[in-house]
Amino acid sequence: MNKRITSKQLAKLAGVSSATISRAFSSDARISAATRNRILSIAQEHDYQPNALARSLNSQRSRLVALVVNSIENPAEAEQLQYLVHRLQEKELLPIILCCAGYDDRARLMRMASAYQVDHVVVFSDMVSFDDAIQIFRSARPIIVSNEPLADNNASLVRFDGARAAEEVVDKAVAAGKSHFAYLTGRTSSWIDKQRKAWFADALGKHGLAFVAEGHGDYGYDSGFKEAVVLLRRSKVDAVVCGNDVMAIGVRDAATRVLGKRVPEDIAIIGQDGIAMASWECHDLTTMALDGTTFIDHVVRLIERDQADEVQPETVVLHLKVRWGSTC
Repeated sequence: MNKRITSKQLAKLAGVSSATISRAFSSDARISAATRNRILSIAQEHDYQPNALARSLNSQRSRLVALVVNSIENPAEAEQLQYLVHRLQEKELLPIILCCAGYDDRARLMRMASAYQVDHVVVFSDMVSFDDAIQIFRSARPIIVSNEPLADNNASLVRFDGARAAEEVVDKAVAAGKSHFAYLTGRTSSWIDKQRKAWFADALGKHGLAFVAEGHGDYGYDSGFKEAVVLLRRSKVDAVVCGNDVMAIGVRDAATRVLGKRVPEDIAIIGQDGIAMASWECHDLTTMALDGTTFIDHVVRLIERDQADEVQPETVVLHLKVRWGSTC
């Protein structure tokens, strides 16, 4: 069995410098294909693997990216993370995913990740204190994804604007005769959910209308189903706006299967997120959709910007669009 060798020994065998060995194991480095292949062949012959920890000490870069999310069970977050993880791996950046749901001491969770000297952090979760995140990851230049106002100017911000899309949905629903709107929230502490509700409240106000009822779910299918049964039985509602698509699917099933209502004739249902499942033929949900590819491309661009030591924080505003289905 071959004995493992060090990078210096590999450099001697290959007749190159230690710096050339380092470049051979970096996809974006300038090195000829012939030299790279020769070095990799010798490395394989002697069972050599580069030491990432040693390289990070030398370069003062860990190439780690902390991703702070609510839950990977949420289809919207899962779809976004899937694409983001692939993009990061293409750039030889390694994600550390921190799930906040079900974890009480979220500041401790972030401190655990910061101990690994992460180069970047993207905070998707609205369960954490952004002030804490910015302080804990102060050397990593956080990127915050939220509609919540930030007091700290040392972080870049990605936020969404769905006011125009909400107005488009409400205009069409009102034109179809809908006038009794309800809102099904996912979590009352969520800044994003509060903003989403406000977009629709403002749009309704332009027609002299307001929400006549409200339900409280947890972003899951079961809560959408159960809340809809209660909400639609006790209130005169002909349109339900939901905090996300999964609850909206639950509302539709409850309305049609339990209460015998026709969608959208008796009740219109609107979701938010634009997840792939919402466009399935069996759901065909009208939803406020985010262009996930554009969103993640901006996140990656901000990470690359920080890698280039561009220290000025940036705010990115992404506009949601209506993805029409048969429910409205």
